Amino acid sequence: MHRTWGNATAKIFVVEPLGSSGRFLTAAARDHSAVVHAGTHKDIYDSYPAGLRAELAGVCRTDLADPDRALDEMEAYCRAEGVDAVAACWELLTPLATRLAHRLGLPGNDPDRAEASRNKIAMAAALEHAGVSVPRTVVAGTGDEALDLIGAADLAFPLVIKPAEQGGSWGVSVVGGPDEVRAAVDAAQQYTVAAPHGLSLDPRVIVQEYVDGPEYSADTVVQDGRPFPLPVVRKHTTVDAYRIEIGHTCPAPLPHAAAHEIQAVAARAALAVGIRDGVAHTELKLPPGSGRPVVIETGARLPGGNICEVVEHATGISEARAYLRVVLGQAPETTALRDAACAIRFLVPPRAGILRTLRTADLPGVYSEFTVRPGDPLRAPVDNSCRIGHVIATAPNPAQAELLADRAISQTTIEVA
Repeated sequence: MHRTWGNATAKIFVVEPLGSSGRFLTAAARDHSAVVHAGTHKDIYDSYPAGLRAELAGVCRTDLADPDRALDEMEAYCRAEGVDAVAACWELLTPLATRLAHRLGLPGNDPDRAEASRNKIAMAAALEHAGVSVPRTVVAGTGDEALDLIGAADLAFPLVIKPAEQGGSWGVSVVGGPDEVRAAVDAAQQYTVAAPHGLSLDPRVIVQEYVDGPEYSADTVVQDGRPFPLPVVRKHTTVDAYRIEIGHTCPAPLPHAAAHEIQAVAARAALAVGIRDGVAHTELKLPPGSGRPVVIETGARLPGGNICEVVEHATGISEARAYLRVVLGQAPETTALRDAACAIRFLVPPRAGILRTLRTADLPGVYSEFTVRPGDPLRAPVDNSCRIGHVIATAPNPAQAELLADRAISQTTIEVA
């Protein structure tokens, strides 16, 4: 196979490009004259936006909820098309992409550790085994079992309860005492099937110590087991029981030594869950006074939350291009091309209902994007799926970028009926 980057002989197969990073992957491929093929469900493909369908050179229609069948069908498709690389952007499908690359003999991650980048139980075990600092964790199947294990492990409240397999803050809550545990476990266990593919999920929950301190993300591109760190990003969340991501800032306003340590820990986390030729998105916290980052979770994918866009605005680095290069067997390009800053803030409705009005201020250096219009139903603000748009600000430094973005949010009107 020819793994040529920069002309149409490079064929990249993406396991479900509908994910939030799919548009960055397809754009990076298009900009460098590669072509993209996709694996997805027929009904999901039929619902793709016209722009995404236009980016695809071909589609393998399969049933991703039946991984063995999907693997066989996608392997046959890739061999027939002469595919040069396999990528993924839907977190729950990354193990399937890893197995596909392995079958095809293409660059990819370790298939024996693929579940550790999807299942938070396997992830916590892999990280701890590798000596990566993680919150103390117990695994429970019921609320009563969770209470027993919390007592046996002498875990101190507050605690974080989350599904073993989910993303986007779905089912995640912070509990302040024993009387909140059963309800939090019940909420986490609502998510046993993942839409839109119908994937069966591990019904268990993990209970973890709450780690205080600011939160960051650090992405890592890995080629042949060698990590290439990407810029550290400051993550902003709500502070109530449901921790919704409400913004990101790149670069994170940190001393150089602290940023370097976060990158180093993120790289160790990526290698611990088997990232060998791919990308990892790692979320960490920096407890006050410790200087030792604690990994909250990591995944074998590009980041969501428009982080690819934020990083590129600030540094000129295309995370999607770097990822595609390593799955094509080439060294990634991770050197910053400019020294600026970018901040994104998400628009979150105050409650569920029907949108009446949505408008933002017109400020220099800021642009906005809405995903809803008046008359659309809005979800309750309990996870990331409630977000209805965002504002992005660019400036010479992080403080100015954050000031601009926060000013735009403060001048935004959201009226809900």
